[in-house]
Amino acid sequence: MKGSWVLRCAIAATLALSCTADAADGGNVPERDWLLGSGPLGFRGPWGTTYAPNLRLTASTMTEAEWVKYAKTLKTRPPMPWFNVNAMTEADSRAMYRFIGSLGAVGRPAQAYVPPDKQPNPPYIQWPAPPKSQ
Repeated sequence: MKGSWVLRCAIAATLALSCTADAADGGNVPERDWLLGSGPLGFRGPWGTTYAPNLRLTASTMTEAEWVKYAKTLKTRPPMPWFNVNAMTEADSRAMYRFIGSLGAVGRPAQAYVPPDKQPNPPYIQWPAPPKSQ
């Protein structure tokens, strides 16, 4: 299925959307476990702490046309490379939507964003601050 291939490429080129499972299993995560988000694992940096969303739940609340618009206009906090999603063709966005839909809407929503001045609950990956300009 094309949407599956598009997602494999996107995941391989970015922080995997199920990054902890991907790393632990050498990338051999069954499709039934794809796109469930990062669960309790946060990504903490100068922007605060973010959590990878459960795209299966996100997509289930949209029509295909809404998903295409969402993919083209998405802006997120790090580490999600939203600009790669924005650059996808309409055909690839549609294929991704159909594939995500084939997986079913299961799992839990992502945890809420934690601002930089608040301490998140573990576990989280601490990203370094960018180098200071000289």
